[in-house]
Amino acid sequence: MKHDPSVTASAAATMVAVLYVVCRLGVWLLPELSRTIMQSWFHGLQIQPVAAWSLTFPAFLLGLVTATASAWLVGWCFAHCYNMFEHKSK
Repeated sequence: MKHDPSVTASAAATMVAVLYVVCRLGVWLLPELSRTIMQSWFHGLQIQPVAAWSLTFPAFLLGLVTATASAWLVGWCFAHCYNMFEHKSK
């Protein structure tokens, strides 16, 4: 099965954009749970409670755009690598 790089990239970018928004909502609604989850993802590294979250709307947009663009690039590279390895295995 061959991957279309643009389709794979767009699917990856869409998923990251949705997860970014959901994560931001989680930090806003459940900051302590978010900190606990983040600490578990960083192998137990002690992450001190944040006194106040100060994510401005421009900073939110910058994070959303850069995370989405990065995911698109990773999806595109993944599809090309997948196709290359699939072709070599035949």
